[in-house]
Amino acid sequence: MNDLAEIISQNEDRLRAQWIRTMSSAVKRNDLISKSEADEQCAAILRALVEGVRTSGPTNMEGEGWNSARDLLTTISASRARQGFSPVDVATFVLSLKQPLFVLIREKQAGNQETLFETIWAATELLDRLALITTEAYIATREELILRQQQELLELSTPVVKLSEGILALPIIGTLDSARTQVVMESLLQTVVATNSKFAIIDITGVPTVDTLVAQHLLKTITAARLMGAECIISGIRPQIAQTIVHLGINLEDIVTKAKLSDAFALALERSGRAIVRTAAAPTNPLSGLFNKRED
Repeated sequence: MNDLAEIISQNEDRLRAQWIRTMSSAVKRNDLISKSEADEQCAAILRALVEGVRTSGPTNMEGEGWNSARDLLTTISASRARQGFSPVDVATFVLSLKQPLFVLIREKQAGNQETLFETIWAATELLDRLALITTEAYIATREELILRQQQELLELSTPVVKLSEGILALPIIGTLDSARTQVVMESLLQTVVATNSKFAIIDITGVPTVDTLVAQHLLKTITAARLMGAECIISGIRPQIAQTIVHLGINLEDIVTKAKLSDAFALALERSGRAIVRTAAAPTNPLSGLFNKRED
């Protein structure tokens, strides 16, 4: 298939210009990439195609001659996935080369029908496989981005708040599964060590249900915190959750529980030798006392 390599190599400028025009009409998000950058990418891919076809042939995509093309397409697809291109746009980037390439092949090999069909078929298989490479790279990058975003959301959804000196609060909202438990545990333990806290309040007011699995995750977190020298108090125990815990036979006898976060905080203060003291309310008008004072 050296004919295919020669056709691309000898007509690179013309092919690139027609490719860019076809791609511009097919890809919806042209605003995400500049014309000069698209031109550079198309030129680099055409050179890599020539190298691949000449070295390893149009069908042996695992050959060393295609290393440059595979790496280039993977890099471009990953970059476009991060830029916000859709998977259709990324696949169209390669597939839009078909029409201008087929027109050029038909023009150069019009006198030999057998060679013409063979070259077009080879070009079809080649571009389809290259499109698959771009799609796989796009999907892999998107999955990586999604996993990273999920991890960041987990970290943001489990903040450890310092209520007072030596007292932390960990409000949990939503379902507590194994992955989130690991994040909760790491976040809590790191904060316990960093602040040298002796009390940690785990508030489950925002947890919709507590089953055996959720209870096990809570117990693991409490055990890990105890090993770091912090006593844990669970707050947010609602009547429905209390009934569920009793019905399931979950043993929380060794753990202090409170209905409200304020009650848990007051208990933590008491055990740390402190208390909340109510003071007399100050007058709203600092001059009111002067007008209300009687003269002897």
